[in-house]
Amino acid sequence: MAQSPLFAAIDLGSNSFHMLVVRHIQGAIRIVAKLKRKVRLASGLDHNLVLDRASMERGWDCLKLFAEQLEDIPDENIRIVGTATLRYAKNVDTFVRIAEEILGHKIEVISGLEEARTIYQGVSWTSSGIGHRLVIDVGGASTEVVLGENFDAQILNSLPLGCVTWLDKYFSDGKLNSVNFNNAIAGAKEVFRTIVHEYLCVGWSSCVGASGTVQALQEIMLAQGTSERITLEKLNTLKEQSIACGSIDNLSLEGLLPERLTVFASGLSILIALFEVFGVKEMTLAGGALREGLIYGMISIVSDESRFGCGDAQERTVNSMISRYQLDAEQGNRVRQTCIKIFEQLKEVWGLDERYRPILESAACLYELGLCIEYKKAPQHAAYIVDNVDMPGFSVAQKQLLSALLFNQKNEFKLDVLKKQHAVSEKEACCFARILRFAIILCIRRTEGTVPSVSFSVSNDELIVGLPKGWLAEHYLRASELTSEAAVQTYIGWNTKIEEVE
Repeated sequence: MAQSPLFAAIDLGSNSFHMLVVRHIQGAIRIVAKLKRKVRLASGLDHNLVLDRASMERGWDCLKLFAEQLEDIPDENIRIVGTATLRYAKNVDTFVRIAEEILGHKIEVISGLEEARTIYQGVSWTSSGIGHRLVIDVGGASTEVVLGENFDAQILNSLPLGCVTWLDKYFSDGKLNSVNFNNAIAGAKEVFRTIVHEYLCVGWSSCVGASGTVQALQEIMLAQGTSERITLEKLNTLKEQSIACGSIDNLSLEGLLPERLTVFASGLSILIALFEVFGVKEMTLAGGALREGLIYGMISIVSDESRFGCGDAQERTVNSMISRYQLDAEQGNRVRQTCIKIFEQLKEVWGLDERYRPILESAACLYELGLCIEYKKAPQHAAYIVDNVDMPGFSVAQKQLLSALLFNQKNEFKLDVLKKQHAVSEKEACCFARILRFAIILCIRRTEGTVPSVSFSVSNDELIVGLPKGWLAEHYLRASELTSEAAVQTYIGWNTKIEEVE
């Protein structure tokens, strides 16, 4: 019997129970089912570390929803793990015995270090970045802090604080005031100080958060029209907004979903403490965590690993889409290389953020994506696909920028689309779009060796595109397209000139 392409991971967390079911297709995974229920198991753990019956009943009731989905998936393609609350509970065997009867599968109660390691793997598979990466996962009853590089977790810790336990400890009266927040932050700082030194000695180039708390923060940032990057200043602003609401029952923040209301303040306090103790400058949301780590771990065992690949998450996603939509990979790479050359010439004078160059490169590789639907409105179709397809490695804001660039790859500029994305400023997004449009024109021939040696410079706010002497007369189509594009950009107010240089 052929290996089933279906894989399932269940995370019995301290706040929520999650199930993720995916298909493994041509080196990529496709989500086919996701279920989540707020169980708040940690709230049922008393001072003697005994889990009360009501909490266990909530958990068992949730697992009845998951059970049917597992029936057609082989045992070896399923992993079910319990985390902090089940690690702590003295009567864990009672819960696990009935839970296994409901699911028909074994449950692993994993250690804190194993949880941290698996979270890091999930982040590595689904998030992009180079250099050392600090990974934070604020759970219901534990917080995992991992420092690593590529797929190697180097420093791992699982700490006894979480959004449910901190809720019960510091916000049990339901009040959102300075006293409760300050006590919660001080308590979290005390825990973080016990481990911070080792992390600071190594350092990191990026920090990502992999939890519901961080996802809620990103949703708030985007809803309030700011960038997706979480900073201490933004966290403190949200603390003050929360205090102004007075109580958890009255908490109302634009972009905050009802399901996160109860544990938002406690999770926010833990993150503020972490930012201050570790000196974190900014944090972004990871593409995956524990469940994804479990899934990719199973797939790497049964798959041809060389085909599955261990490269950058965005690169894997783009390559998968090129294959799925039968795009011309050579042409996409030609446009990509041209974009890189233009970007390098303009990044300083235009003040372009190097961190977002990979999004420009992805737009170049996928610029013909809309052709799989039809030619006439290909840019709109490409943007629609990006808006609605799952793209591991790309954050919400990064997908918005990618979609906006694809929408603006030719014809009239749609400035409102570039303005709506929150990854970079509107000005920077427009600069990326200008680069992409010129690169596409220069690569019209679709043949290796036909892209000219071209220079891009700025003089008195005018963009000057320099081409070899005599090139314009010898390449009438591209000369006409470049001239038209310069006129379009100049009309908007971005003075642009095409000229030949010695």
